[in-house]
Amino acid sequence: MPTESQHKREPRHFSMIRTFTPADFVTLGNAFAGSGAILAQMQYLATHQPSWLWLAFGLMPLAFLFDALDGRIARWRFRSSPLGADLDSLADVISFGMAPAALAFAMGLRGGLDVLVLLYFVGCGISRLARFNATLSTLADATGKVKYFEGTPIPTSLALVMVLAFFFWQGRTGDALPFGVWSLGGYQLHPLVLLYFLSGSAMISKTLRIPKF
Repeated sequence: MPTESQHKREPRHFSMIRTFTPADFVTLGNAFAGSGAILAQMQYLATHQPSWLWLAFGLMPLAFLFDALDGRIARWRFRSSPLGADLDSLADVISFGMAPAALAFAMGLRGGLDVLVLLYFVGCGISRLARFNATLSTLADATGKVKYFEGTPIPTSLALVMVLAFFFWQGRTGDALPFGVWSLGGYQLHPLVLLYFLSGSAMISKTLRIPKF
């Protein structure tokens, strides 16, 4: 039988819902928008109805809006939760890593080499967020504010979304995308996918320092 002193030493149960702050719910809005974009892309592939892909294009900027608001709300309320940083990173992986990669796939970048590049892009995004969380304390000044990012922030992938939205508006998908498709060693590569390679490489760069406003 455990003694009374042993009972007192038991850790208090962690209540996830009670630790949520308004900023955390906004962060979840980011994740929901990114997840919704992926599901809309899947529906587009199943039905070939352009409206589903336009919905995906619209949800990703909405995810960015939520991502921009959650930090401001936390600072305005002077309140953050122990889950905040992890929630933000996980939401960003969905909305600015997986969703843009899935969008490229839905637009026709589906060759074997295309998929390798898209996986590289997602891996870079995950690694970039992990590095930021691990080095946050060393990058912060005396006030706790981070003055710069090492590598480009993962939300910059929205630039890729805008490029694809422009080509989709022009009716250019698959092999009709700029530069067409190449065959290398029996595997297909759409040169346009190299924009994802450049974006991912910029995220994990140690030499690029982006000021944080």
